[in-house]
Order: sequence, then structure tokens, then C-alpha cells
Amino acid sequence: MPHDAAVRILHDGSSGVLALSGDDGYPYALPISYVLDGDKIYFHSAKEGHKVDAIRRSDKASFCVIAADSVDSIGYTTYYQSVIAFGKVRIVEDDDEKLVMIQKLARKYAPENSEEYEIEYIQKEWEPLLVFEMTIEHMTGKENKDLARERRELNL
Repeated sequence: MPHDAAVRILHDGSSGVLALSGDDGYPYALPISYVLDGDKIYFHSAKEGHKVDAIRRSDKASFCVIAADSVDSIGYTTYYQSVIAFGKVRIVEDDDEKLVMIQKLARKYAPENSEEYEIEYIQKEWEPLLVFEMTIEHMTGKENKDLARERRELNL
């Protein structure tokens, strides 16, 4: 899949799966909401828990978004599009930076809310809130060959 198509999928997705190194070397993957901004992906979390422990233990992560997943039982195939980004995650410590990032998340998922409501809600939830930033080092996109042909024909 071309890079720009993969970026579009990552930008437009509503959720993905963040994969981290969990306890005792087991992979730990969790569904999570996010926002893409350039080569950064932002997530939010509570300040404690398995995810936070895993990130503190190792900053390496992958993040997968599935844009299409339709099974064709007659043709024994799946029409899929997915992107996996690889990179490093850091916990955002600076309050000003954290506010900017959480506002990007808020605006992605609730663009109809007023800025006043957004700020009021963020302030109410600020104390237990943690924000993560994943810097994408590389990513791959894959899609079913029929969807790839269709995208090329439509010049997408």
C-alpha cells in the first residue's frame, strides 16, 4: 500500500490496537482511541495500570489500525486494509504539552463540543490523566489485492 494511503487510514481510524511488552515477556495488546498528528500518535490513560507499567519498562511499541475487514465466503477471501506503525512511546510530563495533546484527542472525537465545554471537562479529569506520545519510526500498510486495484483505478 502506498505511504499516503497508509497515512490516510491511520488518520481516519477511530480506534486501534497498541502492542507493548507486557509482564514476563508476554505481548500486551489493547484497543485504544488515538489521534494522529504528523509522525506522532497520541493516546490517553489513567496514571496507573498495566499499560503504564509496560511503557515504563520498554518504550518500543506497535500500533495497528484496521480500516476494512469484510469476509467474502464465496471467494474464500477477506477484503482488508490495515496499517501497523512502529515506534517509541513516551509519557508526556509537561502540562502545556499534555493540554495541547489532549485537546487534539478531544477535537477528534467530539468536534461539535464548544471549546469552553472541552476545557471544563479536561480540567475536571486532569488530575488522573496521563498522555502518551508515540513517535512513528516506520509503518507498513497492507490491503487485499482487489481493494488495491480499485484504489489505483480511482486514483486514491
